[in-house]
Amino acid sequence: MKGERQARILDILSKNEVHTQEEITELLRAEGFKVTQATVSRDLRELKLTKNMSSKGGYKYGINNFYVNMNLNNSIIQSIVEVRYAMNNVVIKTYPGMAQAIASGVDSLQHKTILGCVAGDDTIIVVTETEAGAEELCWQLRELMKGH
Repeated sequence: MKGERQARILDILSKNEVHTQEEITELLRAEGFKVTQATVSRDLRELKLTKNMSSKGGYKYGINNFYVNMNLNNSIIQSIVEVRYAMNNVVIKTYPGMAQAIASGVDSLQHKTILGCVAGDDTIIVVTETEAGAEELCWQLRELMKGH
């Protein structure tokens, strides 16, 4: 549940401009998560999320790409079920509802051979420039999975 909640927080922040922990708490509750502001506060700290300047001059929560940068953190990396590649494509299978959050982490990698990725509900397709790049990314993801 914690992993799913934290993945959802990352997904919410990648798609919305959120200014307070209370906003995050309400968005999670609207999706059926039973959370308190204290739980959200701990999640934000564990995810190492930061407040950044918003386009309107205030502050908003943002994803610290260095940390999510495929440290994808324990709870999110545990949501990956399988990683395979064929030619220059990597297919990442996840638990239902987790693909978007993981894809956000993959996008933040700025891996030298990644051209882009597309996420559904439980599957991500990552397109790389070369087959060697796909093989390397696949290996890196599998190594991360072993550590968690």
